[in-house]
Amino acid sequence: MPQKMQGRISDWGEFRFSIIGGLLANPPKHSQLQRELEKLSNQQYLHPTKNCRVSFSLSTIERWYYKALKSDNPVQALGRKVRIDCGESRAMNSELLKHLHNQYQTYPHWSYQLHADNLAVCVEQEPELGKAPSYSTVQRRMKEHGWLKKYSSSKKTKGQILAADRLEKLEVRSFEAEYVNALWHLDFHEGHRVVDVNGQWHTPKVLCILDDRSRLCCHIQWYLDETADTLIHALCQAFVKRGLPRSLMTDNGAAMVSGETENGLLKLGITHEKTLPYSPYQNAKQERFWGQLEGRLMAMLSNVKNLSLVFLNRVTQAWIEQEYNRAENEELKSSPIKQYIEVKDVSRPSPDEETFHFSFTRPDTRKQRKSDGTIKIKGVRYEIPSRFRHIQKFRVRYQSWDLSKAYLVDSRRDEKLTTIYPQDKTKNASGQRRVLEVMQESSSKTNNADSLPPLLKKIMAEYAATGLPPAYLPKNNESRGESE
Repeated sequence: MPQKMQGRISDWGEFRFSIIGGLLANPPKHSQLQRELEKLSNQQYLHPTKNCRVSFSLSTIERWYYKALKSDNPVQALGRKVRIDCGESRAMNSELLKHLHNQYQTYPHWSYQLHADNLAVCVEQEPELGKAPSYSTVQRRMKEHGWLKKYSSSKKTKGQILAADRLEKLEVRSFEAEYVNALWHLDFHEGHRVVDVNGQWHTPKVLCILDDRSRLCCHIQWYLDETADTLIHALCQAFVKRGLPRSLMTDNGAAMVSGETENGLLKLGITHEKTLPYSPYQNAKQERFWGQLEGRLMAMLSNVKNLSLVFLNRVTQAWIEQEYNRAENEELKSSPIKQYIEVKDVSRPSPDEETFHFSFTRPDTRKQRKSDGTIKIKGVRYEIPSRFRHIQKFRVRYQSWDLSKAYLVDSRRDEKLTTIYPQDKTKNASGQRRVLEVMQESSSKTNNADSLPPLLKKIMAEYAATGLPPAYLPKNNESRGESE
């Protein structure tokens, strides 16, 4: 039996078995058992929990030996027994625990020490409660019952209070998509200050899009604002690079829930999943990425003076493609790019630029002005093609930040009919006008203007069938005019 163990054994059952296991594997003769036990008692062993060496008496090792010999599971038999009163508190009776619970409900933001001090004062005032528990006892009992410290809600909004209550009552579980491009994460992050060509300083925001299954960075880019226009600009680039995902997870920021973003994702068949308010842990993969971005890339740029947005985007793209996407992920035990290639891909082909522009728009209804054939969108007048002059109300789509063009759509199928552009009054001043297109060609000639309409012919025939003369007396000049 070696005196030195290669590694520390923390379990007492395994530790004791490592001492007497040799006697079980190669049982000594009855006359030699006492001598073998004496050898073991003279040796020193590394303590399972303390950084020291200990020895055990012959009777102790002998008791271990016979206990293991009589058991079918010697390691379990040599383990420490669980105390009968395990889970019970001798230092705190039920009355003290109830008093502590009431105290916690009234002051959930108190520290453990403050709870212990106040409980001690209560015991002084009411000796029948028993002996005042120590700080460690109070802390242990509170943690066992889930009475954790809560920060004061006096400065929190209603949404923050509801989120904290939800986190306390509902369990949190990690998740992962089964396939590549089944779920993307998207989020903004505020970075370090940059300077523009005019010497003005700005605080840029980086937008990153991650694939949930492979952790691959589909696209990343720094901007000077956090708007829907910026989000869609980056998102469309990710679509072109990687294809259309099945779903996208974002928070509830203004850019994420804008009409253009919501309608665009729906139009492209992408499910938009939003995290609960004030619950960043639901987008934990994205939050972990920000730690890597700050800890590695931004740390290497800490000594760069007069950092510009253009240079920041260049080095970020290089770092993503050459390091982050190629480095081994601790959880996956593989690089993101390798996972992206090997795992089944459920993406769809990316459409063209015009489809993107039409998809990421907001719908609305406008009434055509008959005087000049125009409609008005956010203060801008658009000319309607003459072939649509008979339509009174239009279903339109537009981007609120780009009014250089808009779309007329079929209200029944939400399909694009034509693109319309702002009215150019200067160009219209030239006096050139198109001839209006004929709305519908007649297939036959019009009836003779002198012939009577069918209804009047029917009425006259019915009146003649009665045999009555006309119920009026003609004047002389009237009858003379007919004869003439």
